[in-house]
Amino acid sequence: MVSIMKILHEFVPTRKFLRMAEETNGLVDGWNITDSAAGRPAPSGTAVGCVLKTKYPDKMVIPIFVLRYKGPVEAGGLALAGDAVGLDGIVLTMGDPPKYGEPIHMLKSSEEAREFLRKTVRVKNLKIGCLLTARRPVEDAIARVRDAWDFFFFMRLEEKSLPMLMQIADECKRLGKPIYAYFVVGTPRNAEIIKMIGWPVTATMENAVEFAERLEGVVDGIIATCVGDYEGDKELLGRLQRFR
Repeated sequence: MVSIMKILHEFVPTRKFLRMAEETNGLVDGWNITDSAAGRPAPSGTAVGCVLKTKYPDKMVIPIFVLRYKGPVEAGGLALAGDAVGLDGIVLTMGDPPKYGEPIHMLKSSEEAREFLRKTVRVKNLKIGCLLTARRPVEDAIARVRDAWDFFFFMRLEEKSLPMLMQIADECKRLGKPIYAYFVVGTPRNAEIIKMIGWPVTATMENAVEFAERLEGVVDGIIATCVGDYEGDKELLGRLQRFR
């Protein structure tokens, strides 16, 4: 059965990431994997992605690829590993400053890194995407959509940014480029974490399905997360099964 709208889970890897994947693989079309979120050391998003793609080849696996933690040789090596394994893409971003040490600035922008990976490293099949945010003007987002990116993740979706997402998604459809939206659900257990990171909540658990219905035909998929509430993640994924 072909999914109507892909349901990806924002996967925050720990040492127990294989067990976590086993618990959620029946509920998702794939995973978006964080890369040392907030600059704290964690299992590499690309390394975890390669393991999951090998273990679950029918799932979409797209890690975030934070450039402030990688020099050009490491960035190229990781991208080539993802290319060889058949990851469905990587999302380039400068990312948060590292918790330890200093940021690496050898690749000065996502665009520079994209061209380095394609032209110098010669990554062949790996799709390269970028982040779009509702904090920037819609014209800036559409300019990025028209640039040489393969796909997009849209951040900070809420009621007031939905019209912006729809406008961007229209341009993505015109160009034949997929777009996925982060779908952040607030729960009593993650209120402090969401306040700390400063992201708006897309929906509550109670109205998550209703909000997701409005995204059908707009985006190619949503990236579901309860941001630090893993039990909430599993409940949310269960509620979203009707869209698969």
